[in-house]
Amino acid sequence: MKKYRFIGQSTPRKDALDIVTGRTKFINDLYIPNMLYGKILRSLLPHALIKSIDTSEAMRLPGVKAVLTYKDVPDWKGGAIPFHVRVLDSKVRYVGDAVALVAAETEDIGEEALRLIKVEYEPLPAVYDVEEAMKPDAPQLYEQFPGNVLPQGVPAFGSHALQEVIIGDVEKGRKEADIIVEGTFAYENIPNPLPPEPPGVIASWEGPDTLTVWSASQGPHMIKVALQRRLGSINLHSLGSPVGASYGSKYMSWQYVLPAAALAKATGRPVKLCYGKPEHQAAFTLRLGSRIHGQVGMKKNGEVTFLSGEWLVNTGAFSETSQAMVAVGCGEVQLMLRCPNWRLKPKIVCTNRTASGQVRGFGGQELKCAFLPLLTMAMEKAGIDPVDFFKKNYVKPGDGYYWRDGNWWVYRGVDYSKAIERGAEVFGWKDKWKGWLKPTSINGARRRGVGVGVHGNADVGEDISEAYVRLDPNGTAIIHSGLAEHGTGQVSNICKMVAEILQLPLERVFVTPNDSRVNPFEMGPVGSRGTYAIGSAVIAAAEDAKKQLLEMAAPKFKVKGEDLETENAMIFVKDKPEVKLPWIKAIGNDQTVTGRGRFVPDFSLPNFMMIFTEVEVDTETGKVELIRVVAATDVGQIIDPPGITNQLNGCLGSAGIDSAIYEETIFDSRLGLILNPNMIDYKWRTFSELPEMEHVILETPFPSHSFHAVGVGEIATAPGPSAVLMAVSNALGVRIHDYPLTPDKILSVLGKTANKRG
Repeated sequence: MKKYRFIGQSTPRKDALDIVTGRTKFINDLYIPNMLYGKILRSLLPHALIKSIDTSEAMRLPGVKAVLTYKDVPDWKGGAIPFHVRVLDSKVRYVGDAVALVAAETEDIGEEALRLIKVEYEPLPAVYDVEEAMKPDAPQLYEQFPGNVLPQGVPAFGSHALQEVIIGDVEKGRKEADIIVEGTFAYENIPNPLPPEPPGVIASWEGPDTLTVWSASQGPHMIKVALQRRLGSINLHSLGSPVGASYGSKYMSWQYVLPAAALAKATGRPVKLCYGKPEHQAAFTLRLGSRIHGQVGMKKNGEVTFLSGEWLVNTGAFSETSQAMVAVGCGEVQLMLRCPNWRLKPKIVCTNRTASGQVRGFGGQELKCAFLPLLTMAMEKAGIDPVDFFKKNYVKPGDGYYWRDGNWWVYRGVDYSKAIERGAEVFGWKDKWKGWLKPTSINGARRRGVGVGVHGNADVGEDISEAYVRLDPNGTAIIHSGLAEHGTGQVSNICKMVAEILQLPLERVFVTPNDSRVNPFEMGPVGSRGTYAIGSAVIAAAEDAKKQLLEMAAPKFKVKGEDLETENAMIFVKDKPEVKLPWIKAIGNDQTVTGRGRFVPDFSLPNFMMIFTEVEVDTETGKVELIRVVAATDVGQIIDPPGITNQLNGCLGSAGIDSAIYEETIFDSRLGLILNPNMIDYKWRTFSELPEMEHVILETPFPSHSFHAVGVGEIATAPGPSAVLMAVSNALGVRIHDYPLTPDKILSVLGKTANKRG
């Protein structure tokens, strides 16, 4: 492969020193003059009408500047399309739903004011299970959605947005099958991914029609887009702060931005609203619940002849992205499974569970973690090795699929078979795999097993990105991009791309602050699109700027622009490198050069990840220990070696492998209450419990952009849960289908104790 100066090299992150020395200002570090603090009173009931609210005592508390109820707030709405969830309503629909808003001089005063608000409720019956919610006599959350079923379709994805997968003739496929399996499997009650920094925002009105928002959003420009859709014809100014991680959850989250905006409007002062950690865990959005009733037909050679099923999606009280997640999930499952006959029909259902939102894995993880156990039953009956199955059935160059826009796309990337083979070799799959429901080894009560999972996503090329690159005569390059730094180092990566094209020292490349008045449109680093989509726009802008620079300098050298090159802010004639001038002398000190780049959606280059896992299960205690993980992929070209290593290391925790082991929202279905919204009762992995990890990263050039790369960040987590489920089932010698694999569930499957969870 080509050797680059910056691309593929380990270089310090542009923001590293500021982060480790504390100079980086996160949203909760920011203070706006005359700022107030917002607080939200939350319901303790899962479903109820508000009969009365007495705010008089709270309003008399010194330092309280506003107390808003459903009678006082603007009629702004959020929630899944069509917008239907008011900022405050006369009805609450889950424990943690917003009841009243307070703005006060300090956070402590705001908390005290919440305790002084008196609310009288009329309790209503609640429903938490997705199938119970669809019954004719079930409690109805919204009058406009009979049967609690939300409409599908995503206008932003186009008029033909994918709502289901209907391909071929299922009955024909049924007749061709040697093996047919059916069952019900689920991936439910999975928590918010819990980034270290809770959601936060500052809102300030500059006159009646101009709202400025500072947010810890993964997509600050999309905050502007989302709010303008909800607030109408106002002037929206969005500024993004560095993000203390997001894992997809802090993107267009109107449910804390609109309350801050309402309080700012009521008080005429800026209002900061930041969640505390318990509020983040219990009242912010969870991952969608996913349940599959399905049938799969397969030939003995591993060829899948049909898939038929109903995908039931529990969106909780609401979601802003459920329809979009279903559309993407329906596309992603086709990447994994080459099948001529499909009938997969989703339903999105409201329940009185905590509301849902987007989490990394965005629809595909929810669908596949529920669906793969069904598929593996067919593999077991056919006696097929799962690695061989996925190698045969994962999308190949020339294969087609319907993506989220409802259009048919043909894959034009590389064959991932080599990555699968190399991953299996490094893991030692052939030696460890003993067959379905057979442990790798037994040592007294301890049994080991292995499993694999796959995931991929064509959203690496989703939506539009725009960028400018400005070259100053002093030999610096400034990137104008709305890219938010959400912890992955993507901002540093685009600096490396520009530095490589211009051959400028990395310390002379900068990125503008995240300000919608300064930067062009940017959707944000979601769906692993940073490397391909955002990178393509930045690369095009840098190449355009370089071309203009050389053309402007050409008269000084009495040659054409194409005869010139630039390095280290010097311009020279290609075949006479000794003939050179600095930028300032070549173009003068009274002008700059601005290049423009734009990326348009391209869903023809999905990425890929296979995760191999080895677990050890103690059959006396039920404890599952993750022993080893190998992640295998092909990225085309590594942009930043430490960055991609850390992305793949991130397969473990929030939203990843540990969702299958112990990260869990424990839900009391009698009270509709989350029982573990704190960092003591919520279980997660510590550094002392890290498994052995190894990554296989191939670099086969992709037809993407100048550096032939695609991103893999989001998909690093998604295959893990199903891989662990397979490994534990093989270790035990009995199938287990319930995430997460906590000790009580293991012991229950082994017949050693009753599973008493509700």
